[in-house]
Amino acid sequence: MAVFTDQMGRGLEIPHVPKRIVSLVPSQTELLADLGLEQEVVGITKFCIHPAKWFKQKKRIGGTKTLHLEAIRALQPDLILGNKEENDQEQIQELAQEFPVWMSDIYTLTDATNMMLAIGEICGRSQQAGQLVDRLQKAFEQLDKQVKNCPAPRTAYFIWRKPYMVAGSNTFIHHMLERGGLENIFSSSEHHRYPEVHISDLNKLAPEVILLSSEPYPFGEKHIKAFKEQCPKAHIQLVDGELFSWYGSRLLQTPDFLLDLQKAIQAHIARP
Repeated sequence: MAVFTDQMGRGLEIPHVPKRIVSLVPSQTELLADLGLEQEVVGITKFCIHPAKWFKQKKRIGGTKTLHLEAIRALQPDLILGNKEENDQEQIQELAQEFPVWMSDIYTLTDATNMMLAIGEICGRSQQAGQLVDRLQKAFEQLDKQVKNCPAPRTAYFIWRKPYMVAGSNTFIHHMLERGGLENIFSSSEHHRYPEVHISDLNKLAPEVILLSSEPYPFGEKHIKAFKEQCPKAHIQLVDGELFSWYGSRLLQTPDFLLDLQKAIQAHIARP
């Protein structure tokens, strides 16, 4: 009988290496796939779109905040993997009374790599998780070297429309912006991790960069005009939200993306 502590400080007993895993978090589902746990994962959410093969074939057990508890019970998992922000607290508490539930709590890259190593240990994939984390850390160390001498442009990262909402401080998105050499102009919103903003107030905040995320709200080309009217000099770009907010193995793609983004921003700022 092994005892593990999750990232919320909860201890849980797992009697053996899990053979029936239910994942309640899209980014962690993809991590499980990259750790080679195809046979062990028996249930995922309707938002677990990667890998595509799993999305088509695995049993779906509802949304991240609207879990179908009876469907999960029917799968008889010996491990459930959730996340503090993405899952509903009451549903997690109910599941934890019946099954081992390991919860992540992610704000920084270190939190993410610690999660990967912990899941690797629990699931008998310590070597694979260690190799993944090593690649990830080296990629971000290289990014740090490449952006450290770049001026940090004032940036607003939008996640929602009607009402407009942005990523504030104490979020994983904020941390990724910082690692990419960008200054989050809403980082002072200590008590509101995703504050509402009025687009009419944007101009006086003088963002040099406005990033419109593909998720959770799917911003598109048609939405750029409204921002351009408020901030005609800003560099406005649609971005893949998964590369800013998915804290699993998809992070391997993030350093190159952030470097390319920084280059595009600097080229825009350098124009007369």
